[in-house]
Amino acid sequence: MCGIVGIVDPDASGGSLRSAVEAMTAAVAHRGPDDEGLWVDEEGGLALGFRRLAVMDPSEAGHQPMLTPDGRYSLVFNGEIYNHRTLR
Repeated sequence: MCGIVGIVDPDASGGSLRSAVEAMTAAVAHRGPDDEGLWVDEEGGLALGFRRLAVMDPSEAGHQPMLTPDGRYSLVFNGEIYNHRTLR
């Protein structure tokens, strides 16, 4: 099972968001030993972190947080699609 963490703090300053989300991600490292990722928007006071347990697809295509091509949106999610065989 993956680990997802996040912070919303509009009053955060400097690198405090990054260091806080790094600590949170480290605390859930046991939930996803295969990969980790961070996304931080210091201006907006938002940070996302992710620890990945790669069961179905160990490729880099599952790296998170995922960004839209223009970088406007970022998201983290568990990513399991239980009916993926039917959808294929």
